[in-house]
Amino acid sequence: MSYDQDFWERVWSKMLREQGEKVARRQPNAWLRETAAALKPGRALDAGCGHGAEALWLAAQGWEVTAVDFAASALAQGRAMAEALGAEVAARITWVEGDLGVWAPQAARFDLVSCLYVHVAGSVEAMVRRMGEGVAEGGTLLLLGHQPVDPATGAPTSAAGQVQISVERAVAALDTQEWELIVAEERPRAAVGSGVDAAIQARRLRRRGSPEAR
Repeated sequence: MSYDQDFWERVWSKMLREQGEKVARRQPNAWLRETAAALKPGRALDAGCGHGAEALWLAAQGWEVTAVDFAASALAQGRAMAEALGAEVAARITWVEGDLGVWAPQAARFDLVSCLYVHVAGSVEAMVRRMGEGVAEGGTLLLLGHQPVDPATGAPTSAAGQVQISVERAVAALDTQEWELIVAEERPRAAVGSGVDAAIQARRLRRRGSPEAR
C-alpha cells in the first residue's frame, strides 16, 4: 500500500464525510497539552496536523502556529473550525499544504515542534533531523509514533504497514551535543490491545555553528 497524498486525501475525505461531527469533537493529544502547558507560548509547528485539533488548542493558548499537512480536506476542516472559534484564534494559525517527506521548516524558527503519528515516507532519521532543524535554542521537539506491532502480543496494530517514528531511530537522529533527551520510551496506548507509542521529548541545547558549540 502506498501512503501517499492521494491515499490520505481519500482517508480524510471519507472520514469527514461519514464521521465529521466525531472528528470535530476529537480532543487534542493529552501529552502535547501537558507538555505545552508547561511552556511559555511562542511559535509552534504542528507537523502532520490532520484536521488541526492540536493546532487549534495551541492557538487558543496563545501560540502562533504553523499547521502542516498534505490532505487538503483535513486542512479545510481545520480552517473552518478555527474560524468558528473566532478571529483571534484563526489569526494565530497558518495552514500549509505540504508533504513532510520533503517539507522543511525554517531553521530555528519554532519554540515547539510537534510531530504526532505521522507515517514517514523515507528515512525516519532524516525526518527527525529535518523537523529538529526547525527548533530554536531552548525549544522543544515532541514526537509520537504508533508502533506497527504490539510487543505484548506480537499482533499487528492499526499502524501496521506504516513507518512511524520509533525510539531507537529518533534517538539515533538527535545529537546529544545539541539535544537533551527528556523522554525516550515506549508507552502503552489507552485502548487495550492497540499496542504502544514511541514517545520522544527533547530540548534543543544549541545549534551547530553557534558560539557555544565551537
